[in-house]
Amino acid sequence: MASLSLAFCASIHAQVTRTIFITGGNFDTTFIRYVIALTKKANPKICFLPTASADNPYGINHWYDICTNLPMKPYVQRVFLNSSPEQKTFEESLLAMDAIIVGGGSTLNMMAIWKAQGIDTVLRKAYERGIVLAGGSAGSLCWFTGGYTDSRPKKLSLVECLGFIPLSHCPHYHSEPTRKPLYQEAILKGYLKPGYACDDQAGVLFEDEKYIKSVSLNGNNNSYYLSVIDGKIDEKLLPSEIVK
Repeated sequence: MASLSLAFCASIHAQVTRTIFITGGNFDTTFIRYVIALTKKANPKICFLPTASADNPYGINHWYDICTNLPMKPYVQRVFLNSSPEQKTFEESLLAMDAIIVGGGSTLNMMAIWKAQGIDTVLRKAYERGIVLAGGSAGSLCWFTGGYTDSRPKKLSLVECLGFIPLSHCPHYHSEPTRKPLYQEAILKGYLKPGYACDDQAGVLFEDEKYIKSVSLNGNNNSYYLSVIDGKIDEKLLPSEIVK
């Protein structure tokens, strides 16, 4: 009987799909609908994690506003809080979700807070359990090994991230003129691994750390895969499915 139970548990674990959906900029209603569909659940519980914006109340209010008419249950996990006995732990809250969407802001500060609070470990557990992970800007960069952040004074600088996807990433690829050349140079010189770049209104879906598809809100915003071939940067345009 014990061996049958172990086999059943192993079978369930094998069926879990690890899913990450990223966009080059912040999420809008269309991308939230896309995440809802990825959960494959009716009225899923979706948590907004606004750490990168220091739990900005305007961003939190905006989240609740844009979710009002969507078929989902919206939640927010704040990290700037005071302890009280009635609160749930980060693990209890986040692992009860069907999807987690990370907002934009300071990637560097967010990574430091997550590590100090143990949220990085909780997110890894969520990923392994098949909870859909998503985000744009800082919320997309965080899932990769690293990329460029504007979290320090003066210049964009490299930041090390969670590495759930063992490649690099560049959000805002064409909307901010300095990002594209910096990202290409870093890959060419080996400072960053090959990786994916996204324009603000475009995104990429990964399952089990593998590229599945690119999507876009229109025909003008795209995603790309960058690598080094024969000592030169190779930038491949990824055909996108238009989502509405």
